[in-house]
Amino acid sequence: MVGDVVGEPGLLVLESRLPALIAEYAADFTVVNGENAAEGFGLTAETLDRILAAGADAVTGGNHIWEKREFWKVLATGEKPVLRPANYPSAPRAGLPEVGWPVVGSPELGLPGVGWLRLEKNGRSLLIVNLQGRELMTPIDCPFRCFDSIAASLEQNPAGSGARSPCIIVDFHAESTEEKEALGYYLDGRASVVAGTHTHIQTADERLLPKGTAYITDLGMTGAMNGVIGMDTEICINRAYSQVAYRMECARPRSDKDCAIQGIIAELGEDGRAVSIERINR
Repeated sequence: MVGDVVGEPGLLVLESRLPALIAEYAADFTVVNGENAAEGFGLTAETLDRILAAGADAVTGGNHIWEKREFWKVLATGEKPVLRPANYPSAPRAGLPEVGWPVVGSPELGLPGVGWLRLEKNGRSLLIVNLQGRELMTPIDCPFRCFDSIAASLEQNPAGSGARSPCIIVDFHAESTEEKEALGYYLDGRASVVAGTHTHIQTADERLLPKGTAYITDLGMTGAMNGVIGMDTEICINRAYSQVAYRMECARPRSDKDCAIQGIIAELGEDGRAVSIERINR
């Protein structure tokens, strides 16, 4: 799993380093968070294709997945292995305008895309779930109950295309470390991996939880390390100092040494329990 790809620097380091990492670890599946790939905010069809071409089997999102409105059409088709958080509200709302394209996911809201998908590759099966936190973020639907609903729907349809996979990967895009750890323990033994994204700061707490779930609070980021969370240092200082929301721009790396790819390698057993987890920072 690879942490948030931030802008062009992130795309370039992903393209240069991810194929070698996949080969080095003989990885069966690669999941990349791409919600900041397009100039630091959102995704485009082009940036999605670049992430997939670099070796990602699926691309997860977060709160910035909605930034580029033209990308909603890509989410809506369901043709690419890209996710948005599953727990955006799904209650019907009257008087919605026509969205202008076929919608998958939450048609009653006009929200395109799906929050989980199943991958089949080389005789292996993997279920990927994308959730978003609520603490210190927009309080959308409960990620804990959302996972429960997804798990219940899979158990009710064991023979269909949504058949339950013993290997379940969760990208929990959240701000609060407390909320991330709480979800990790809540899903311990039910998910193979629970990995946090969103803060762009890699944590050093990777571990196996008691019931067999591999956990890390945040995967980190992929991009320029000579900035603030991948963004221009001076702009970020000015935002923090003045409390004025100046528009952020991606940091400009001085050389390749200023860039890194961060994430984890997790080994999973046939029963879906994690065997090991290793933090990656190259």
